[in-house]
Amino acid sequence: MNEKYYCMVPARIGSQRLKKKNLAMLNGKPLISYAIQAAVGSDKFSKVLVNSDDVVFEQIAHDYGAEFYLRPGDLGSSDTNSDEVVFDFFLAHPQADVCVWVNPIAPLQSPLEIAAALEFFKDNDLDSMITCDRKSVHCAYSSMPINFSEQEKFAKTQDLIPIDMFNYWVMAWRRDAFLSSYNDNGYGFFCGKFMTYPSTHEFDVIIKTKKDLLLAEVLMQLEHREISYYHGIKI
Repeated sequence: MNEKYYCMVPARIGSQRLKKKNLAMLNGKPLISYAIQAAVGSDKFSKVLVNSDDVVFEQIAHDYGAEFYLRPGDLGSSDTNSDEVVFDFFLAHPQADVCVWVNPIAPLQSPLEIAAALEFFKDNDLDSMITCDRKSVHCAYSSMPINFSEQEKFAKTQDLIPIDMFNYWVMAWRRDAFLSSYNDNGYGFFCGKFMTYPSTHEFDVIIKTKKDLLLAEVLMQLEHREISYYHGIKI
């Protein structure tokens, strides 16, 4: 039996750093529309739903090919935990075998990237997954080295163990594993067999501020520009 993958694009109306950021216009379209179109275009979902605490997103969802789910009002505050949102979504959609969170503030993700992430989830028989930005850089926590040694020559970056930094573009959970963990422990994000999946996009942008929004707009305009070189240099 084929599993049913339900996509939710979460869209809380309130935001602290950039007011109503999901409704901000980016190259002539609302920010959230890019995530909706990428999810629909991936052709991996039985349903794509905008999951919001405000009906202002209902028409946008329909305009870009998605359905709309109005979550309970008490799940709309800044204090709401993401585990609670996923738990509520599973309860409201009992047909969903897998819940996939496609981030509305990651406008550079593509349908192909979403499809590849879900193939990784399926091929590795995962229960939970979060996309990441995988970087080979020197990293420290509280000034203590994580992936390098202070007692040897400065390592080349290509020789380092890569660090996975969550970018949250796509997150996924299998119903039984998530609900079991949530009911037993009160949380479920890292339920069962968990792995990270490195995004393949060259630019990793999450919109949290006005600066991020402007940067995304510039990157969209420049993404397909060819690289030029100083004259006389052959590549």
